[in-house]
Amino acid sequence: MIYGERIRLRAVERSDLPRFVEWLNDPEVTAGLMMYLPLSQADEDSWFEEMQKSPAAQHPMVIEIRNQDSWLAIGDCSFMGIDHRIRSGEIGIFIGRKDLWNQGYGTETMRLLLKHGFNTLNLNRIFLRVFETNKRAIRSYEKAGFVHEGRMRQAQFRDGKYEDMLLMSVLRSEWQG
Repeated sequence: MIYGERIRLRAVERSDLPRFVEWLNDPEVTAGLMMYLPLSQADEDSWFEEMQKSPAAQHPMVIEIRNQDSWLAIGDCSFMGIDHRIRSGEIGIFIGRKDLWNQGYGTETMRLLLKHGFNTLNLNRIFLRVFETNKRAIRSYEKAGFVHEGRMRQAQFRDGKYEDMLLMSVLRSEWQG
């Protein structure tokens, strides 16, 4: 497990999958994600089996917060596409518990992922992609130390229109860990 001040990150277990299906079928949760089709339990079960075959450093992690004497799952995060030659990787996150949005858990998770990426995975560059309309996420990423790196024009098609995708990153030399 990876511990932060108010959160911890742990491995995804099969028992987490029904909760993920619930969250990932909520249009408000997926508005900031690249998902655009409904997700079935069978889809999620297949994803879990395939995910187990990927490198351990790229396995998604459950974001949990302390809830009195136990831990409460609130979302998911992961590294993707790690390139060990150039020491670069992409990260992604979602907070599925909408009642816990705007409480800083996303920012804390991103800071913890940066620490893990630089200090454990020995990465030099950590980047992400975010829809230009996802202002809440952009502010969170900026607070965590990400800088704007570029814009992919009309890179996504959602709700009948094209939308720009922003690229943001943190270099090890910039990181305030």
